[in-house]
Amino acid sequence: MIDGRRRPGVQQSLPDRVTQDNEGAVRPPSLEAFPTDQIPVPDRWRLVKTLCPLKNSLFPNVEATCHSPFDPYHQNFLKGDRPIDIASKPKWLPIKGDDWFLALTGISDTIIEPRTFPTPVSRQVNARPGSTDVFGKGESVVAAQTFIVGGSLIKGSTVFMPPIIEYRLILAYNMSYVDVNERRVLDVRPGRKSHRFDDFLGLQEAFIDYHLRNTSDRFDFDSVRVGVQPFQADFRGFLFNDNQLGIRFFGNRDNNRFQYNLAAFWRMEKDTNSGLNDPTQRLRDDYVFFANLYRQDFPLAGLTSQVTAVVNVNREDRTKLDDNGFPVRPALLGDLRPRHYDVSYLGYNADGRIGRMNLTASVYGALGEDRNNFFTGRPAKIRAYFAAAEASYDVNFLRFRVSGLYASGDKKPFNDTEAGFDAIFENPVFAGADTSYNIRQTIPFAGGGRVIALTGRNGLLNSLRSSKEQGQSNFNNPGTVLLGAGVDADVTARFRISGNLNKLWFAHTQVLQRLRNEGSIPKDFGWDYSVATIYRPSAIQNVVFRLSAAVLQPSKGFRDLFDNDQGQKRYYSVLFNTILSF
Repeated sequence: MIDGRRRPGVQQSLPDRVTQDNEGAVRPPSLEAFPTDQIPVPDRWRLVKTLCPLKNSLFPNVEATCHSPFDPYHQNFLKGDRPIDIASKPKWLPIKGDDWFLALTGISDTIIEPRTFPTPVSRQVNARPGSTDVFGKGESVVAAQTFIVGGSLIKGSTVFMPPIIEYRLILAYNMSYVDVNERRVLDVRPGRKSHRFDDFLGLQEAFIDYHLRNTSDRFDFDSVRVGVQPFQADFRGFLFNDNQLGIRFFGNRDNNRFQYNLAAFWRMEKDTNSGLNDPTQRLRDDYVFFANLYRQDFPLAGLTSQVTAVVNVNREDRTKLDDNGFPVRPALLGDLRPRHYDVSYLGYNADGRIGRMNLTASVYGALGEDRNNFFTGRPAKIRAYFAAAEASYDVNFLRFRVSGLYASGDKKPFNDTEAGFDAIFENPVFAGADTSYNIRQTIPFAGGGRVIALTGRNGLLNSLRSSKEQGQSNFNNPGTVLLGAGVDADVTARFRISGNLNKLWFAHTQVLQRLRNEGSIPKDFGWDYSVATIYRPSAIQNVVFRLSAAVLQPSKGFRDLFDNDQGQKRYYSVLFNTILSF
């Protein structure tokens, strides 16, 4: 209290003044000697050990809660919450010193998916004798189970700084059953049945991450990662989102306001039916080089900007058949000659918020050369572009979204310029993501090229590729235009419902006209309606149930390409998905 000061309306005498009666005593430290913002803790596991002792005779239930190896919700040795005891470690474990952690991962992903799509009729063996239509009965069902297991061995406390070194291995085992109504959809041999069971073990991650140095006392750093690793070129996975073999230098500066990546990947072959990496096959002659830079709070506070440069060099001149016998390289279009191409992508991406509005935006230009235009057989320049944006606004428990996308198409197939935009390996989280029919389902393009898809599974672009996983990029395509709106409703902390409506067009249809030998094809593709529900019983991501349904209402352009004598006026997709994670 200060002399002469008192609270208004309160009459109270001041306490006696504090005096020092112990002459020569050590005075307490000044206020400047105490931390002003935080009190450092040596490491996290000593705190955990104090809260959860190894033996607790008074409270045995506490010990079980803290140390159960099968409980993923509390402190757990198998999740890297406590270090490995070097004194009692297994002899085969090649580690020395302290601060080593083990983090194991286990995921079960279950899918049941009834659907319909335009299904080409086999000329050799018809499921319905007497039918002469190009497209037959489109009903199909998929049941798939994927188990993902693996782990990381990490040295260093990662509370404030990256790991000193990390070894990671992730394997995925997929089992699937597919049933369709027409022959030669699942296998090139017409004598094979119209249903199939398949399984495959894939290598999804296997890398070493090494911490090179810290560049500031705030733990800005440089690191290198070598091996099979995940990489995403932009915020929403428009250009490249995959696990591939490569080397990556990455780090940050200025208190993490700047982040950078320099990476080179040599693409692995994938299993045809599961889409998982197949390490038993020779590597593809397909190379991808990345350089990008992120800046937080630029140009506005709350918005992160990214500039990126990507080079894709493809030299695949061998004929490649997939596991079902269909040719995937080169695609069965045009002159059928092998293709070599070099393409550079220059892009700007933004993600964050402006005031109360959330915003994601991407712009790419594709420049390069294709050594063999499949229409002309001559070299052609690649000149294509792409733009997409999604804005959302939160009102209480509702999030309203609007989306727009334009990917250029090729309107002069026989000139020496290819103007249709195509990605390297897209996995977009945009405009409803895989709830959307157009993104979730493959739409076969028959009549102008066998085993060619208008759009690939988990893809947005009308790229006319033989396969997203095993095919080559194709810049002779009709392009894509999308406008969409949606809403997400967090009804409770455990239950969310989302709805989405997309309107789709072709940017240009001249490529389709030449491949189908038709005089005109309208640009109007159709309407895509979808709704999804997500339920998390524990309000966390360890148990997730999802049920979604989508309907594609074809318009004039789609009906022109895929009309059939079944009178199918719309197509549907239903997805039930259960994910269990440890």
